Amino acid sequence: MAKNNVKLMQGNEACVEGALAAGMKFFAGYPITPSTEIAEISSLRLPKVGGKFIQMEDEIAGMAAIIGGSLAGLKSMTATSGPGFSLKQENLGYAAIAEVPCVIVNVQRGGPSTGLPTSPAQGDIMQAKWGTHGDHPIIALSPSSVRETFDLTVKAFNFAEKYRTPVILLTDEVIGHMREKIEIPSPDEIEIIDRVQPKSGLEEYKPYEVNEDQLVPDMAPYGGEYRFHVTGLVHDETGFPSNDSNVAESLLNRIMKKIDNNIDDIALYEEYKLEDAEVAIIAYGSTARSAKSAVDMARAEGIKAGLFRPMTIWPFLDKQVTEVSKKVDNVIVAEMNLGQYVIEVERAGNKHTKVSKCCKANGQLITPDEILAKIKEV
Repeated sequence: MAKNNVKLMQGNEACVEGALAAGMKFFAGYPITPSTEIAEISSLRLPKVGGKFIQMEDEIAGMAAIIGGSLAGLKSMTATSGPGFSLKQENLGYAAIAEVPCVIVNVQRGGPSTGLPTSPAQGDIMQAKWGTHGDHPIIALSPSSVRETFDLTVKAFNFAEKYRTPVILLTDEVIGHMREKIEIPSPDEIEIIDRVQPKSGLEEYKPYEVNEDQLVPDMAPYGGEYRFHVTGLVHDETGFPSNDSNVAESLLNRIMKKIDNNIDDIALYEEYKLEDAEVAIIAYGSTARSAKSAVDMARAEGIKAGLFRPMTIWPFLDKQVTEVSKKVDNVIVAEMNLGQYVIEVERAGNKHTKVSKCCKANGQLITPDEILAKIKEV
């Protein structure tokens, strides 16, 4: 794209443009409100850049297909909303244990079940972390603007490739459907990370072999020169299943540590007027837009408020949230659910300060006035 490429763009469109800039070559999915534009635009754009689009028969198959596409060497993505995200969970666990890089976009809507299909929510925060069974790593990112949707989609692909893991982009109906003027960066301004190809000979290659300095194994494309086995079962470095408890412990510890040991690299966040704040608002996604306005409104009335906005939702930003909690008298977590992220904030911050919540889940965005009223209440 040309430098200084300024456009009026929808959030879902920015997601596709970010994916293409990151090198997406395969999209598989099933249409679901309010994410459908991501599939529609991908179906138009991918063939023009040598990529492939396929509409699968259901959400389960969509997740399975992008795992296959990624194993074959293509950067792959799917997009969905709450009910479809629930259906993807089993295969998301497969991607975690088989260490298959892929990106899953969840444009959140009101729930549970089919809930409020055209209304915003942030009710899938805990599902992003704990939706699939067993212990597994996950990275989940949450943008608050159209431009940030572009940027964090690129980040999602980079993290997926760098750490060989599924990455979730948690947007919501407001961010997905709002339009803003953005400047799309030129290709030379965008950092692109690709999976590391194996350097060993064909006979020596072990698909899950690592050393003390490398927690992420090299990844050959399926169907190429290297022949290897992939399974959702616990496996050793050859990729074949094992019932050995030591192998199971080693595998799970490693796939957790490859994320936990690199949290400083994965941690993305914004601090706004926190330097002298006495009350800190913690908010993410579209709710953070209201929270930032509420901070300005509170400041205008002489109340020292500030905002901590996590863009990395998972892994939880323990260090940063704890530091914020130590500096203020009160922390308010604003989110469009009945209290999910606040549970983690309470765990990290309760011993340092008072934590309360400003929540609703009726399909309406939390307003700046509602957050300001909560600031005054505490």
